Amino acid sequence: MSENQQLEVSPLSQTISSGGRTVNVEIYRFEGESSWVLEVEDEFNNSTVWDDTFENDSAALTEVKKTILAEGIDSLIGPKDGRGEWKNES
Repeated sequence: MSENQQLEVSPLSQTISSGGRTVNVEIYRFEGESSWVLEVEDEFNNSTVWDDTFENDSAALTEVKKTILAEGIDSLIGPKDGRGEWKNES
């Protein structure tokens, strides 16, 4: 990957709140790539990046919403200090 490679951020990137908790959903791809990356940042700046990429940005958004519905938003919230165990691991 080149250091000058441009990042395309999806307009579907957004903040999602549930149960008093909030995460930032970032959906992006690198210039010249066709697949999208899904990354979620929690309130403590912990980051969760999906191993698999997505054919389109709407599929990535659907995946994070399904995860929140099935496992709860806390499954995407890491420890406050960024160390130790996550509350829920899938």
